[in-house]
Amino acid sequence: MGSDPVAGEDAPRCFGAADPLYRAYHDDEWGRPVRDERGLFERISLEAFQSGLSWLTILRKREAFRAAFVRFDPEAVAAFGEDDVARLMADAGIVRNRLKVEATINNARATLGLRDAGTSLPEVVWAHRPPPRPAPASFADVPALTPESTALAKALKRHGFRFVGPTTAYASMQACGLVNDHLVDCVARAATEAAQAMP
Repeated sequence: MGSDPVAGEDAPRCFGAADPLYRAYHDDEWGRPVRDERGLFERISLEAFQSGLSWLTILRKREAFRAAFVRFDPEAVAAFGEDDVARLMADAGIVRNRLKVEATINNARATLGLRDAGTSLPEVVWAHRPPPRPAPASFADVPALTPESTALAKALKRHGFRFVGPTTAYASMQACGLVNDHLVDCVARAATEAAQAMP
């Protein structure tokens, strides 16, 4: 599902208008539902790497992250060992933070652990979807965390995940379409709302 083809650079957007990569992410991805295991694992991982950095920095490195982490295949990443950690720490294309690298490997194993427990990462994440709320007029109306993101962070940590605090969990919820935080006058709000309404 793409952005409105008549929406040009000057259309009102929450963010990203000045950068083509960021604009495409805003228009086509942010807030659109992500329901598959690999997609959720990727976004949760990238949100953790983003902590303390700009999201545009992560977007510009996303293809390098995908190459480094085998396109975020949880089974492949779960099998990483010390040699892989050393390889990743030498990879200038990604964010070289040992704690975050090790957390991503750990979280891949936790994702597989959810399967072994008879559930899945999509089930755990989407169980914390909040009810719809009014469209925010500005980012002052957008929370940094919510009771649902706090509960999601606790659930993920209970299943062994790391680097998934309530704020990171809420950013993942925004990115993966559990909430629609596009501003009321944003060009992408209606399409995002329609995508979220689909089963």
